[in-house]
Amino acid sequence: MTAQIIDGKAFAAGLGDRIAEKAATFTEKAGRAPGLAVVLVGSDPASEIYVRSKGRMARKLGMESFEHTLPEDTTQETLMDLVAQLNADETVDGILVQLPLPRHLDSLSVIEAIDPAKDVDGLHPLSAGYLTSGLPGLVSCTPLGCLMLLKDQLGSLSGLDAIVVGRSILVGKPMAQLLLAENCTVTMAHSRTADLPEKVGKADIVVAAVGQAEMIKGEWIKEGATVIDVGTSRVIRDGEKHLVGDVDFASAATRARAITPVPGGVGPMTIMTLMHNTLIAAYRRKGYDVPELGA
Repeated sequence: MTAQIIDGKAFAAGLGDRIAEKAATFTEKAGRAPGLAVVLVGSDPASEIYVRSKGRMARKLGMESFEHTLPEDTTQETLMDLVAQLNADETVDGILVQLPLPRHLDSLSVIEAIDPAKDVDGLHPLSAGYLTSGLPGLVSCTPLGCLMLLKDQLGSLSGLDAIVVGRSILVGKPMAQLLLAENCTVTMAHSRTADLPEKVGKADIVVAAVGQAEMIKGEWIKEGATVIDVGTSRVIRDGEKHLVGDVDFASAATRARAITPVPGGVGPMTIMTLMHNTLIAAYRRKGYDVPELGA
């Protein structure tokens, strides 16, 4: 068996087309474009690249991008004041504070200060509670993107056995809740799970989000399973840097039905689901019927 490669870049491009169409509809009805505000504290090069790319994508899809860059030594009070201003700004539908923040700042307090209706990163405790309760809310971008790829591949997920390896609030925990909502039978696992290879080997769906390079071996994978690899790690091979996932791709691809590559799988979906969440937030805040975009 040779696995089908799940092309996250191609799916994200199609999703972007649908978002752009619905953003234009919103703009015509509301008299303004959906607005995304991104806050960056400090000058971390990787974070600066992410913020710029989010702004470019928002504008490309017909949304407004409000980018706020604060100095490294910004105080907690200043940051909280900015979040309060963005909460009150009717032209802003989504707020994302780029993480990680400098160490002297309390990230949880900042996340909790964001209006849940504008929490496009899906990290507010109320957002997590809505997801667990099955209520409408905004879902963390990466697991939402993973779910879209799974449903595109498999159609209905009902009745399938799924394992999520990783328990972070950013990916693992919301991913498990999303799969439960699709009527999967879900196992939550992590790096300390006993008999992990055996548990992985029973799953029809494997979502790897543990943050350890190539930890999940191909021989662990059930024949015909679908594998979503969220991990990104840089390793040195033959003196060169390589980007790899949490799954040993080469060996897993001989057993899986379908698998996401690293890079080019989940990564392109994360920024597009941020755009998705911003659009959904805009429609909800205006009381418009929320469009179906393929989640």
